[in-house]
Amino acid sequence: MKLDNLEQLTTEEKNESSRDLDRLSARDIVQMMNDEDKKVPFAVERELDQIAAAIEVIVAALENNGRLFYFGAGTSGRLGILDASECPPTFGTDPELVQGVIAGGPSAVVKAVEGAEDSQELGQEDVRTYGVTNKDVVVGIAASGRTPYVIGALREARNVGAKTISLSCNANALISEGVDVAINVVVGPEVLTGSTRLKAGTAQKLVLNMLTTAAMIRLGKVYGNLMVNVQATNQKLQERVKRIIMEVTGVNYAEAEKLAKLADGDAKTAILMRLTGTSKEEATRLLNVTKGRIREAIQQFG
Repeated sequence: MKLDNLEQLTTEEKNESSRDLDRLSARDIVQMMNDEDKKVPFAVERELDQIAAAIEVIVAALENNGRLFYFGAGTSGRLGILDASECPPTFGTDPELVQGVIAGGPSAVVKAVEGAEDSQELGQEDVRTYGVTNKDVVVGIAASGRTPYVIGALREARNVGAKTISLSCNANALISEGVDVAINVVVGPEVLTGSTRLKAGTAQKLVLNMLTTAAMIRLGKVYGNLMVNVQATNQKLQERVKRIIMEVTGVNYAEAEKLAKLADGDAKTAILMRLTGTSKEEATRLLNVTKGRIREAIQQFG
């Protein structure tokens, strides 16, 4: 497939059911959009094996002091940045651990930088600028599966020995060539022809949710289904930490508040202190030994 053969891409095809879109009422438009959106989870389901394989690659890298990078242009780049930016408040990770990079730089998040996505060289340059190494994982995101910027980024990532994953919404995507794991979520033509911020964007968001959430769970940043690594950086999150402590340990609000204070707002430390009857220092030591995994820390103590 050549880069200019857009008519061959599923994401660029006309959706026959929306041929008279401009004649519909607002209610009929949203009904049609909703009907099309219902197809997205089923398209994602067909790629679950590939998504799981990608998660294993990511976990292995992060356990070896590597990082996760998303490279994309336009909507794809913005979705990568969104997913990366949510990791620190949700999982207490360092902002450097998961990073989103968009063609054209940070300003392209709010205003399109024309032509940035058309340069393979720019993608290669950004991989070098961000210091990607052979310990890292690079996920290239492109709904079309043929964005030159993403192709360049994945190529340079392979050159430095990084693991590579592609995420597209077309079968046989160009960005999938040579990667370690290829995820191609084929959602079909958009209601608004070629507007891949719609079904394709939704599919990408669902997959990115899975990649980071499942990876962080596997890395021990979740206990049960609770965000025990959440950082109490504002009042809402401070209250969430207390509720998490209450949920896991069964203590009342006042005791949870006291434990949170003793643990300097760290839910995992507070939980371990309560469940094992140990000091903050010993709880911290156990969590360091087990790389933050509460269940393993409890077993170590026992």
